[in-house]
Amino acid sequence: MLMYQESDPPERQQTPFEASVIPLPTRAVDRYRARRRAYVSVRVKFMIAMVVGISWLWLSVVLADPWAEALADAVGPTLAWTIIAGIALIPGFMNAFMLSSLAMDNRPVRSALLRYPGVSILVAAYNEEDNILSTLESIERQQYAGPLEVIVVNDGSGDGTAALVRQQLPHYPWLQLIDLPGNVGKANALNIALAQVKHEITITVDADSWLFRDALSSIVERYMQDPPTTRSVAGGVMVRNSRATWMTRAQEWDYFHGIAAIKRVQSLYQGTMVAQGAFSLYDTKTLREIGGWPDCIGEDIVLSWSLLKAGYRIGYCEDALLFTNAPTTLLQFSRQRRRWSRGMIEAFKQHPDILRMRSLASAFVYWNLLFPFLDLVFTLVFIPGIVLALFGFFWIVGPITLALIPMSMGMNYFMFRIGHRMFERLGLRVRFNLSGFFIYSLFYSLIMQPVSLAGYAAEILNLRKSWGTK
Repeated sequence: MLMYQESDPPERQQTPFEASVIPLPTRAVDRYRARRRAYVSVRVKFMIAMVVGISWLWLSVVLADPWAEALADAVGPTLAWTIIAGIALIPGFMNAFMLSSLAMDNRPVRSALLRYPGVSILVAAYNEEDNILSTLESIERQQYAGPLEVIVVNDGSGDGTAALVRQQLPHYPWLQLIDLPGNVGKANALNIALAQVKHEITITVDADSWLFRDALSSIVERYMQDPPTTRSVAGGVMVRNSRATWMTRAQEWDYFHGIAAIKRVQSLYQGTMVAQGAFSLYDTKTLREIGGWPDCIGEDIVLSWSLLKAGYRIGYCEDALLFTNAPTTLLQFSRQRRRWSRGMIEAFKQHPDILRMRSLASAFVYWNLLFPFLDLVFTLVFIPGIVLALFGFFWIVGPITLALIPMSMGMNYFMFRIGHRMFERLGLRVRFNLSGFFIYSLFYSLIMQPVSLAGYAAEILNLRKSWGTK
């Protein structure tokens, strides 16, 4: 999956991502437009997805009754149903809701703008001398049709990041450099740059990323043509270094499937929960009104919830792609996901009244509230249940739980087909990454959910915060 053809023509050196561009088949465009003809309101889609999810939940409860009776003999009926809810019932409901929502998700067709508004791109860089030039090159190749400025904030790097950017100033007239003498953190660095922004749209781009062809135009078009309450749009983020290690091969599926699918569904119901810092668009005036990025470890999550609580909408542009470097080692990955989970708890602590938000998006706020419970049950019950099953005790992991594996595989395939169609429209050629899929399907949660649980606990206990990694 997502392996890019790298046959550069001799006349011009290309990036791996540009080299994969192929002409868009006319039939693919026709199929894409045909699917847009039927319209069902968002609220009706939400109700249909809820009916499907509740129906699956009811069926699961009926089928789980023998399992609950057997487990109750060991731990009692209350704890037995609590365990079953965390392992099977709640995740099953969520998966059924997700699948039915994705099946009804007809993305609005974008069109070119008569005028492209001014855009300010903020790039916070800390020790990125190996990547920053590539990031700037990808911005240069965008050929955005409106006014453009790029502000790179060197956040006290100890390497040659600032010197490399300074060398590019004569070549890129839209480029500016803010060279901070010491490290102030990503949120503060972005706020320093925000004070100098002169355009109506602000976009954040990670310093180790590559913007795919027309990503800027695409995300701006989506923003300009989304509902008027929209104040931010999250771009599509994919893994750039997927071939580096087994860890990045597995993450490729997570970004392509899990993260992308969740954002598609949230956007369908007018409530993308996070405009990720790696690549997102914001209305500059609104960004300044809410005070910019908060000084915390999950600044993009807390900022997004500030927008949602104020009554604004966050959109999602799945075909405005940015390829970013994912953590290459288990330690780096653990630090990243622990930071993400801490950020979610930070968001709840700073915005507890978001639970009273009256919109379809509030459903996903309550989903987030369930994640610590689900991760707790998975870590403290399901993983030990696997060990017990190896010794012949099938109280927790047995034939019923093993039956969930085909459902998971089917869901992954369904999400792959959706992503594959989007890649076809962009002219990207894809092929399977089977080893990564195997790791992602069978072992990824064994790593991610215990790490997330540690992140929740660290924030609740107010342990010392550190950025760790991306």
